[in-house]
Amino acid sequence: MATPKLFQPITYRNCTLKNRIVVSPMCMYAVEEEDGKATTFHVSHYESRAIGQAGLVFVESTAVTPEGRISNNDLGIWSDEHVEGLRTISSRIQAHGAKSGIQLGHAGRKSRASDPIAAPSNVPWDGESPEPTPLTIDKIKELVEAYRQAALRAKEAGFDVIEIHAAHGYLINQFLSPLTNKRIDMYGGARENRYRLLREVIDAVRQVWDGPLFVRISADEYVEDGNDMNAFIYYSIEMKRQGVDLIDCSTGGVVAQGPDIVYPGYQVVHAERIRKHALVDTAAVGLITNGPLAEEILQNGRADLVFVARAMLRNPYWPLEAAEQLHYSLEAPAPYKRGW
Repeated sequence: MATPKLFQPITYRNCTLKNRIVVSPMCMYAVEEEDGKATTFHVSHYESRAIGQAGLVFVESTAVTPEGRISNNDLGIWSDEHVEGLRTISSRIQAHGAKSGIQLGHAGRKSRASDPIAAPSNVPWDGESPEPTPLTIDKIKELVEAYRQAALRAKEAGFDVIEIHAAHGYLINQFLSPLTNKRIDMYGGARENRYRLLREVIDAVRQVWDGPLFVRISADEYVEDGNDMNAFIYYSIEMKRQGVDLIDCSTGGVVAQGPDIVYPGYQVVHAERIRKHALVDTAAVGLITNGPLAEEILQNGRADLVFVARAMLRNPYWPLEAAEQLHYSLEAPAPYKRGW
């Protein structure tokens, strides 16, 4: 029997993933001293998913500045003091044959760790949120440099893959969306200008990082006046030109409105369309809960990787569960052979 595509390797630049299963970056809110430093929980959490035989394990959105945290309990990468803990996480993931990834992010107006909060414009998240302070040009330049420094630290920590978080209504997403970007300077207005911050961040990261680079976007804003698919295809074509290897296609979060209904694989169509029209590799995410669904996505050319989130929280050995559903014999780590 042929090996399911879910369990076939794939290579990005100098990095070969042993299968197409990715542990999606998810906030753990587990930092104990509010200093952004990794704890023993982070090490055991991410290592267990690598033991479970995922091909790539992403560390959660990790803040490039202290004020860029979503909460005070988020991981940070704004200081050299964070490197040691992140290196431990990365090395423990790699010890089990998985590749390690880290997502670099800034919460912008959705931060609950900063006062005042920064954003492209003074548009609050909702009626109960404070009004954010628009970033000046100088502050934007400092932010771009913060991403470059974060990429250097990610490299020093030994990660295999970097993902830039430009989704879920966080800062870069706020610049991309006409719903939240009301600027009248070179960072606002036309989609080319709204893309400028992400363009500069990608270029800054690429100055110091030659490994695989992914970007997560929210490919549906669920509001008529937001970015449409044509805009996301444009952004994706530009990202590919800049050396981005894969677009991780999630949805929502830029405003409070979401989809009317969610169901297994409800976001896959966005990965499929961007893959087809931008001619770039994509990842599918969103209630992908079983092996047959993941295999269908890959076999039908709808995406190149499958990011699994909540199902991995429930079961760190989800790859084994998926393999059994696909009648594939997944090799067990030596300590677990009697059980698998």
